[in-house]
Amino acid sequence: MGVFALTKDELRLLEEAVEKITGKAREFGLDFYDMYFEICPADIIYTFGAYGMPTRFSHWTFGKAYHKMKTQYDYNLSRIYEMVINSDPCYAFLLEGNSLVQNKMVVAHVLAHCDFFKNNVHFSHTPRHMVESMASAAERFRGYELRYGRDKVEAFLDAVISIQEHVDPHHFIKAGRERKKQGKEEMACTCGPEKGCGKHTRKETPYDDLWELDRPKCGGHCEKPKKFPPEPEKDLLLFIMEHARDLDDWQRDIISVIRQEMLYFWPQLETKIMNEGWATYWHLRIIREMDLTEAEALEFAKMHAGVIMPSRMRLNPYHLGLKIFEDIEKRWNEPAGEEREKYGRHGGEGRQKIFEVRELENDISFLRNYLTRELIEEMDLYLYKKTGYDWKITDKEWEKVRDGIVSSLTNGGFPCIMVEDGDFSKRGELYLKHFYEGMELDVFYLERTLPHVYRLWGRPVHLETVVDNKKVLFSYNGEKGSKKFL
Repeated sequence: MGVFALTKDELRLLEEAVEKITGKAREFGLDFYDMYFEICPADIIYTFGAYGMPTRFSHWTFGKAYHKMKTQYDYNLSRIYEMVINSDPCYAFLLEGNSLVQNKMVVAHVLAHCDFFKNNVHFSHTPRHMVESMASAAERFRGYELRYGRDKVEAFLDAVISIQEHVDPHHFIKAGRERKKQGKEEMACTCGPEKGCGKHTRKETPYDDLWELDRPKCGGHCEKPKKFPPEPEKDLLLFIMEHARDLDDWQRDIISVIRQEMLYFWPQLETKIMNEGWATYWHLRIIREMDLTEAEALEFAKMHAGVIMPSRMRLNPYHLGLKIFEDIEKRWNEPAGEEREKYGRHGGEGRQKIFEVRELENDISFLRNYLTRELIEEMDLYLYKKTGYDWKITDKEWEKVRDGIVSSLTNGGFPCIMVEDGDFSKRGELYLKHFYEGMELDVFYLERTLPHVYRLWGRPVHLETVVDNKKVLFSYNGEKGSKKFL
């Protein structure tokens, strides 16, 4: 544990508290990696917060984020009490200046985060040694700056970061399916032996049409797909990295690193409400078990109330996640008569149920399955939008409110952009399509992002979307942008 302004007595008290809180967390059934705590001054912890990790490549966007966060801290508008890293072992950084009871709550909160990282299925493919990987990548990037020039590397990073959200977090599932398809035996190709293919053919059956999609490539005799890619591709970064013709090895390395880092952070985007709700649920119960003085209990109550305070303009994930977990526990502990008969709930299963939910769900399924009418009415949730200069409530009907929140979380809250054609017009141009679901793209941002995509792809790029309920094609040819209605 690092020491900055703590005296020996303060450090001893904190170490004792960490030991007691860790023991209590394990008694409750939390399962986490080994924990390492470090006490950091504000400028260090806000640097980590801006970069997202203690070790990462340099870019001006991180400086922008740091300046915003640090200014809010300096003016007492917001405060980061801690930062925790999803890794094995798990690292947590505590803000220097926290009181002992604040650190007690933060330690309990962090242990629950680590339990979530370790056990939630959406983190099961997360690399647990990303701190070291990011440090290595940062060192390579510095080498590229020395070799090719800082301006050139930064301009390329600008282009990659402009589309960094457009990855496919489920690509490993598709890759597994492809490997499985390639490994299938006794599959006939579409051409058959009469066309000279040497592949083994199986006996024809009335169900042959069901196998069409699973037939492997036969070595050049079968008809090649007419479209590239054969199916729309969600992972834009991967597609560009693999198929852009003019990229150097160092540029492909940068794309690969940005993509891997985005995939590392993606489960945290998918589970923000659950993760913070879980950590809040457990810091509340663990601290209740601690021997606090009257002054410490009052300080903790004020701090906890600040954490879960609802906002008029946005969802507080700490508050919403906590309320849902508590409601699940209550409903499975004391099921109503209808729930007992219809779902076979016996009662007393609340704690077991919330651990099951913690393991299997993400925010979308969490809200879809467990955000009830009663909770929405209790928390007074509603949908709203800006009309002219005013913000107005548009709906308070509980199912529409729930579905509206879920919709805003789909794909991490980012628009879904798919690669439709990597050889558009047979000239190697890139054709992208926005899968429009009622939310228009920011045209200002769109028109300034297409030149970045052009820089990566090396040829004209096109993006089909919907504006004012009309299909529009935005294009950039390397010199100027254009748009036309389809």
